[in-house]
Amino acid sequence: QVQLVESGGGSVQAGGSLRLSCAASGYPYSTTYMGWFRQATGKEREGIAAIDTGGGSPVYADSVKGRYTISLNNAKTTLYLQMNSLRPEDTAMYYCAAAPWVRGSLTRPDEYRYWGQGTQVTVSS
Repeated sequence: QVQLVESGGGSVQAGGSLRLSCAASGYPYSTTYMGWFRQATGKEREGIAAIDTGGGSPVYADSVKGRYTISLNNAKTTLYLQMNSLRPEDTAMYYCAAAPWVRGSLTRPDEYRYWGQGTQVTVSS
């Protein structure tokens, strides 16, 4: 069993920054791949950043590349998402997810087995 708990969401003005955290617990093998996803009202869930916790370069969606940074603490128990230069279109519920393996794209939601409850990010203009 894997538990993922996100925190750090909130309201911010355009141009501001937020850092999301995702505390992971459970069998370490189940969190080999971790990612951040978001879902805006009326839209499909999209992958925005993901990482192989065993190493390798993270991947980002074009919409956040250069503004967001995904990272992992040394113990590999907390996943972060540093979000800078926030825009109103970044407003969404943000989710952390984990998977023991990924066969395709690291930012594809259906590759992930475990999900957190989400944290809301609201960016005002």
